[in-house]
Amino acid sequence: MKALHVITGLGVGGAEQQLRLLLRHLPVDCDVVTLTHPGAVADGLAADGVAVTHLGMAGNRDLAALPRLARLVRSGRYDLVHTHLYRACLYGRLAARLAGVRAVVATEHSLGDSQMEGRPLTRGVRALYLAGERLGRATVAVSPTVAARLTRWGVPASRVEVVPNGIDLARFRFDPAARERTRQRLGLPPGAFVVGGIGRLAAGKRFDVLVRALARLPEDHWLVLVGGGPEENVLRRTAHDARVADRVLFTGERPGLPDGGPGPDLPSLVSAMDLLASPSPEEAFGLAVVEGLAAGLPVLFASCPAVEDLPPQAAPGARRVTGGPDAFARAVAEARARGPRPREAPEAARHYDITRSAARLTEVYTAVVEGRPLPSAAGRPPTAPVTPASPASHTSPAPSPSPSSSLSPSSSLSPSLPPSPSPQGVSSS
Repeated sequence: MKALHVITGLGVGGAEQQLRLLLRHLPVDCDVVTLTHPGAVADGLAADGVAVTHLGMAGNRDLAALPRLARLVRSGRYDLVHTHLYRACLYGRLAARLAGVRAVVATEHSLGDSQMEGRPLTRGVRALYLAGERLGRATVAVSPTVAARLTRWGVPASRVEVVPNGIDLARFRFDPAARERTRQRLGLPPGAFVVGGIGRLAAGKRFDVLVRALARLPEDHWLVLVGGGPEENVLRRTAHDARVADRVLFTGERPGLPDGGPGPDLPSLVSAMDLLASPSPEEAFGLAVVEGLAAGLPVLFASCPAVEDLPPQAAPGARRVTGGPDAFARAVAEARARGPRPREAPEAARHYDITRSAARLTEVYTAVVEGRPLPSAAGRPPTAPVTPASPASHTSPAPSPSPSSSLSPSSSLSPSLPPSPSPQGVSSS
């Protein structure tokens, strides 16, 4: 099978990095087209051996991009087109139809109750989305919560399939040596209690809540924000005004050191943390929270369908926090007072192994190409993880299932997926 992935941009973001990780594990020959901004993730895909084409789209209304995209689809002789993010879903579905490809899948990465990718959910946005959706055969939701939102919008349930985001469990496993090395390189004082936040520095992520919470905590608490975005300067001013600027570290999109040297990667940064906090009030999945859990961290979140859609015992170290800086400061203080715990991944993290997501998506592709009902509509359980078509160096062998898991092998963790295997090698978001 040959597939073309169409995405709005390839800067550093959750959907973009999830695409790169997924392509390492799909047993499908895949190319990628980015409508705009071939950034760091495009470089990473190229390093992985994936062909990436930049369409050079000038803006949302650059209609001249449509025939160019249709020609790419037609000349590539693709069996299937898979679109990601709002603009790419609109243009990609239509281009596929113009090119004669009927097997079209779209992933909904970031549909909230009131916004999609940061844009308000107006009637116009919804109407245009639903009009484009009819040109495809399946819409993938990254969580049951997003699937429910789609069906409330009017997308037929028979066309919606849940394929959760996945993580690299092996990479995020807690590494005590990396923890000490990273804390030293970042200049963190001995004994500092480090609260971490991961994600795009955008207003909707509400990292200002963590900055203000830090001002309510003792001076041995530090905040490390991993990511870049338009709100970085605002957050720096907030930290300055709250008199905590000397205890807030910004790593940027590509974590580096003050001297310009290469910095630690994301798993090393997570190992260096003592707690992960996600104050974003409206998430479609909550990948950063799952990454924190994979490293054995206690996590605090305002919204995380990835955890909320599972039984509470699947993530005993996760806690939902409602409220602003005061509530998060209290929750951090309470978590620290409970003392350190063994840094082991709970069942919730193991549930989201990327190989399971790849296996599920492969089933969706097969059903769409063959014109059959989607796996959940057909009432079939998903298959076991598949062997990727990409080089074997991308994966690691899976250890045996953990005997200490709080859920039995026959238990059900979600409406769409069976309980997970133990950790397996994959990559970060």
